Amino acid sequence: MAKATPIMMLGVAAAAAVAAGGWWLAQPSASNSEFSLAAVAQTTGTASTELLPDVILGNEQAKVTLIEYASYTCPHCANFHDTVFGQLKANYIDTGLVKFIHREVYFDRFGLMAAMVANCDGPAKYYPVTDVIYETQRDWIGDGADATVAANLIKIGLRAGMTQEALNVCLTDNARAEQMVATFQTRATTDDVNATPTLFVNGVKYSNMGYDALKVILDAELAK
Repeated sequence: MAKATPIMMLGVAAAAAVAAGGWWLAQPSASNSEFSLAAVAQTTGTASTELLPDVILGNEQAKVTLIEYASYTCPHCANFHDTVFGQLKANYIDTGLVKFIHREVYFDRFGLMAAMVANCDGPAKYYPVTDVIYETQRDWIGDGADATVAANLIKIGLRAGMTQEALNVCLTDNARAEQMVATFQTRATTDDVNATPTLFVNGVKYSNMGYDALKVILDAELAK
């Protein structure tokens, strides 16, 4: 089983350090725009910020709730999606047994950028776009250059039916990014999340695990 990746919680100072100087978003049909995670961090926590709601997948009335804290740039999270999530969805989520919630963790600017694309067109497209981001993680990260990552993520959004204009707006929305970072900070701190992926089954915290081990835990909860 792959060991989970330790993360540094993005407090205001940490978030500013991650993207000192900001990064440049490639926009094929418009002039480049600068999005600064540092600027977001300067305002996060300085005023009352309403936390964003969870995006729920599956039966909202299910007996078991499974929450996954994960980062779009975490290879162990991509592996969880590849080796566990498909079976989990088919056997527990789609059958109405488990309510699933994916909570985003941002420990680098590309993870936040991917999240802004995933969230760009509302809840209906959130999980389909999230699937593609995890499945093609190595491809969209590419050479790790800012322009490459930006262009590749925009392509994912376009293939999902979003417009270039909408993606440009989403990817340069500092107010939205502030809400996303504040939501991540508050929830991950409250739940003492220090690695990705981290799982919660009916409120009980677990480390990264394979499908067979997760199945035992889910079945035990369902049997109660």
